[in-house]
Amino acid sequence: MTKNEKIQEVLTRGVENIYPNKASLEKVLKSGKKLRLYHGIDPTGLTLHLGHLVQIIKLKQFQDLGHEVILLIGDFTAQIGDPTNKFAIRKQLTHKQVIKNCKDYKKQIGKILDLKKVEFKYNSKWLGKLSFADILGLSANFTAQQTLARDMFKKRIQAGKNLYLHEFLYPIMQAYDSVYMDVDLEIGGSDQMFNMLAGRTLMKKIKNKEKFVLTTRLLSDSSGNKMGKTEGSIVALNEKPNQMFGKIMSWSDNLIISGLELCTNISMEEIKQIEKNIKANKLNPRDVKAKLAREIVSIYYGGKEAEEAEKEFEKIFKDKKNPSDIPTIKLLKKKYNILDLLSEIKLALSKSEAKRLVEQGGVKVDDKKIDSWKEELEIKNEMIVQVGKRKFVKIKI
Repeated sequence: MTKNEKIQEVLTRGVENIYPNKASLEKVLKSGKKLRLYHGIDPTGLTLHLGHLVQIIKLKQFQDLGHEVILLIGDFTAQIGDPTNKFAIRKQLTHKQVIKNCKDYKKQIGKILDLKKVEFKYNSKWLGKLSFADILGLSANFTAQQTLARDMFKKRIQAGKNLYLHEFLYPIMQAYDSVYMDVDLEIGGSDQMFNMLAGRTLMKKIKNKEKFVLTTRLLSDSSGNKMGKTEGSIVALNEKPNQMFGKIMSWSDNLIISGLELCTNISMEEIKQIEKNIKANKLNPRDVKAKLAREIVSIYYGGKEAEEAEKEFEKIFKDKKNPSDIPTIKLLKKKYNILDLLSEIKLALSKSEAKRLVEQGGVKVDDKKIDSWKEELEIKNEMIVQVGKRKFVKIKI
């Protein structure tokens, strides 16, 4: 791929919008100027997921073109919580919780990016030192009308839900990140557009500098909802190959092409041909989904692990056999109510969840479906408990 082809890919593949426009950023990239760009992640969970992979791959494309990449850990902003697309206030975190959440982020990111060429920064370094006078000064660059115009705030007001002042300040803090780091470009999901454009506004007012903003399309489910931990559709980057493969295979068919474009390195030419063949019924969507799962697992674990994950998936779902590697848990009691058992072996987070799983017909013991949540079970050695299609535990006594 030539340099110009790489530039076109970085500006188009998975891209929703570029501000002020694509032509301006393209001109800078073709000029040979090295950009200082960043992507910010608030560590609100213990792992990154495929939604983050979209941004990390985009950073990799810029890194391959020789640009300076910053990965900003929002250890200050995560304590407050980004209100973007939230119908209710986020739970506030302590700094200790935030640091614990991000302890494995570098390892996960390092499977895509060359960490020797990535600068990791933490925004508590500067945001934590702002005085009240500093915050008032920054706030004077924005209007209340700009913030209230945000769709999720309108919905909260209409629903009679509270809006808190610190939520209004979040975009200003993210905007100040850009100013402090003196970046040329910020990359983020399209749901972050408001916050990133706030940074563009502040950069112009304080430094009289043009900051580019590139928003990527979101990896969304069939209902248009962003895939992530809050939405319950997370595919974590630290999951085992088998789990990752199985979760991707559970996606609806309308996610296949989007997943190939956003989460793999398969050429767009090949992806377009795959899409054409699916529409013409020349390709089975299930086979293409397996290709998608293989590609994603390969990125994190290598081709051999991806191949083994696919074989394991076929064994469980096609041949209806138990997995080769089932977690084993030792139990001391000889008799359990099914709800107590599911809670004890961590196949359900609570008895209420266990009851729901049983009522939905999703629980089996030694391949026999459990019909009643009142059922009492005699515990046997090497008894296999299954929840759904992918969760298994072997009992030892």
